[in-house]
Amino acid sequence: MTERVRPLLSEEDIMARVGELAEAVDADYAGRNLTLICLLKGGVIFMCDLAKRLKKAVVELDFMDVSSYGDSTVSSSNIRIDKDLEHSVEGRNVILIEDIIDTGRTLSHVVKHLKRQEPASLKVCTLLDKPSRRVDFDVTPEYVGFEIPDEFVVGYGLDYAQRYRNLPFIGVLEFIEENI
Repeated sequence: MTERVRPLLSEEDIMARVGELAEAVDADYAGRNLTLICLLKGGVIFMCDLAKRLKKAVVELDFMDVSSYGDSTVSSSNIRIDKDLEHSVEGRNVILIEDIIDTGRTLSHVVKHLKRQEPASLKVCTLLDKPSRRVDFDVTPEYVGFEIPDEFVVGYGLDYAQRYRNLPFIGVLEFIEENI
C-alpha cells in the first residue's frame, strides 16, 4: 500500500487565516500579558506563525506534550501528559494552541488540567476543527482557523507516524492499494 497526500488547504490560505486569528487575539489581549501554550508536536508551526503576527499582546510561550494517537490515524481515549508546563499559569491569561480538535477528548483533558492551576483566563485556539467527530463537548474553541471534513490530515505540523509535518500545506492522507 502506498500513501498519497491530496492538498486540502494551501500555504497561502493557512497564512491568511493565521493573520486573521492573530488580529482577533490582538483585539482581545491588547496591552496585556498572554501565555500561549502549545500542544506538541503538531501545534508548533501554527503557534510560531501566530505568535510572530501578534503585535499588541506581550507573549510568553510554553509547551505540553500530550499523547492520544500514537502511530494510528484514530484518536484513542487513552490520554497521557508526557510533558507538563515549565511554569505555572496561575493568574495568567492563557491561550491553549491546538493543531486539530477531533473527538475533543484530549482538549477536554488538557483544559481541565490547566483550570486546576487557576489561570486568570483560558481560551482555546485551534487551527483545524472536525466537529463531525466530536464526542466530548465540554470545551468550545474561541478561535478556529478552519472547519474540515472527517478525513485524516497531515502537513503544517500535523503528522502520520511522525512524517509529513514539514509540508507547507495541509492535505488529506490517502492510502492506495497497489495492484501487482
